[in-house]
Amino acid sequence: MKIQFIILLFVIQLSAFAQKNSLPNKTTDSSSTYFGTTYKDPFRWLENFKDPEVVAWFKKQAETSDALLNKISGRDELVAEWEKLDKLQPPSIGSRIFRGGRLFYKKTMPGESVAKLYYRIGMEGKEELLFNPTTYIAGKTLSLQTLLPSLDGKKIAISYSESGAEISTIKVMDVDSKTFLPETIYPSWFGPIEWTFDNKSFTYFSQKTGDNTSPEFELNTKTRLHILGDDVKNDADFFSNESYPNLAIKSNDLPFSGLNKDSRDYIFAELDNVRPELYTYYAPIAQWKSKKIQWKLLCSPSDHLVRARETIGNDVYAITYNNAKNYKLIHTTLTQPDWGHADVVAAEKSDQTLENITHCKDYLLLTYSDGINSHIFKYNFSTKTTAEIKLPYSGSAFISCIDNQNNDCILGISSWVKPWTEFILNAQTEVIKESPFNKPPVYPEAYKDLQVEEVEVRGHDGTLIPLSVIYKKGIKKDGGNICLMDSYGAYGSSMSPFFNEMENSLAVKGVVIAIPHVRGGSEKGEAWYKAGYKTTKPNTWKDFNSCAEYLISKGFTSASKLAGTGTSAGGILISRAITERPDLYAAAICNVGCANALRMEFAPNGPANIPEFGTVSDSTECRALAEMDGVLHVAGNVKYPAVICIGGWNDPRVIAWEPGKFAAALQNASISGKPVLMKVNYNNGHFTEDKSVTFANFADQFAFAMWQCGHPGFQLKK
Repeated sequence: MKIQFIILLFVIQLSAFAQKNSLPNKTTDSSSTYFGTTYKDPFRWLENFKDPEVVAWFKKQAETSDALLNKISGRDELVAEWEKLDKLQPPSIGSRIFRGGRLFYKKTMPGESVAKLYYRIGMEGKEELLFNPTTYIAGKTLSLQTLLPSLDGKKIAISYSESGAEISTIKVMDVDSKTFLPETIYPSWFGPIEWTFDNKSFTYFSQKTGDNTSPEFELNTKTRLHILGDDVKNDADFFSNESYPNLAIKSNDLPFSGLNKDSRDYIFAELDNVRPELYTYYAPIAQWKSKKIQWKLLCSPSDHLVRARETIGNDVYAITYNNAKNYKLIHTTLTQPDWGHADVVAAEKSDQTLENITHCKDYLLLTYSDGINSHIFKYNFSTKTTAEIKLPYSGSAFISCIDNQNNDCILGISSWVKPWTEFILNAQTEVIKESPFNKPPVYPEAYKDLQVEEVEVRGHDGTLIPLSVIYKKGIKKDGGNICLMDSYGAYGSSMSPFFNEMENSLAVKGVVIAIPHVRGGSEKGEAWYKAGYKTTKPNTWKDFNSCAEYLISKGFTSASKLAGTGTSAGGILISRAITERPDLYAAAICNVGCANALRMEFAPNGPANIPEFGTVSDSTECRALAEMDGVLHVAGNVKYPAVICIGGWNDPRVIAWEPGKFAAALQNASISGKPVLMKVNYNNGHFTEDKSVTFANFADQFAFAMWQCGHPGFQLKK
């Protein structure tokens, strides 16, 4: 009895370990007043990454978190299992580009952490290694971000980054000699954009600083033009708010410009940020060497073009939600663009949303979704008719046409319980055959025992919310199962079915995996997206909570065994889900999460996200931001669930102080006695290609959640 008491006392003490070693967190009297309302911000001091005290706070949080996570059994076993599954994978090939008769691609071998760059002559020629990021700089493992071969295939511009930072260095290689040219370009988030038709120069994305904590990080960026052999310092400002002040380009718009091999009579320029609507200029190719190109507007946000546009010669095809909540495909020409009177190529479907378009030699390929599964159609340029192509099985389907001078396309399909499988589709004959690339892995038998239940849940306002539930066959719906809920709900990004090896490895251990298709995604079209956007954003986390209530009511799980997770913009979802309904969850994961929405636009990546979430300079949007702010809604004397927040020290997208402030607020406020951790990945950014880092990161998250939900395989080591 005494031994049991000592063990119990040890568990209780260790459960509170994370909080007691980081409490009390310092608070200040910081606040902001907008439109007559004052918002207290006692942890604003954590935003100053130049302050040694802030650096020390994060370091202490990291050490405290790691000390506790190291004591959870099952974590290392998860990593070992994922490594074993990874070794079952055939070689993974991606980022394929076919130019000059050469196929360039990234390839990751089973067990490798990062991809290497290869090429071959034709589709089936001898494979040649071009770039190994693990050996290029001694002692460092880099990540290959972008590859862009010249049109003749004799040169290739690549960009690589370090420690998940995404901010890249651009180098140019002579393919035949496999040697790099002297020029080095840094910093560039998005790398090379496009080569010129003479293969002697290329445009690239340029920014003032690679410091992901700088306010200048994402403002007033440029497209520059580099001519091979010239000093990079002399690269021309090709397209920016500085070079074209007459266009009134906003400081938070990202300017991209270059040529299009499928429409060679024109130059194109795009203004991008998280705004879904396309914003494009164009000009005759004859003006290429002009210092002041006379840009003409091809489309602006008021034209309501979204998702994808294909330009082929003088023809322009684009997806629009104008008078089409499920989207339709329309057509105009570059000689006389008129979106208001554009031809309708594919009318809106009542039961499917138009997701994407691409083209091969004789066809446009259209991808639709019924909310869960994909459907592929082809549009014949000659006959102007559309027909559906029958797929081998249901799931998320993706089409890419590597060489659009023929009708062969890559067709990839994945589902919740079937891993990615790749085929070659001939759009003309509709024959689908096995692809020579990316063979499907053969997983252990236990993974074949997973099944999926697709249901609809009545939300807080009566709206039916799609919910995908993945679980092991034969589980009992008696409330005794642990459940992990995972969703996102932003930018119109849908939670499309795909085989998630890491989450499915929990499912084979009896854990229920639940994927709510909350508003803010676009599973049900444009209206679904806009129903979880700015002032309607509360629907996103309320839908998540409604799905939690459903899972509990139907016996899939219980509140003491339910964990929720949200990543990136999904940090809004999870931080507000648990601050609004802490009673529904045993644990929560805020993974590189946007948990401090009211301060988000003051982060380096914040200005570009204003179109999605809003700005404090607008009274209505300011109130919406305050409502979606997890930090603001942490209240004292509340029994919050156990929470693990994760921040990437090199993250250029969600700066680490957002999840950091949320963790600090919870540590000071929660009276549940459950741990609140702030895990810091110093070798990571928003994400990383390095599988060893990824596995360790998610093993920590999952092990923490499973421990707090009472899984017998994840307990504190004695």
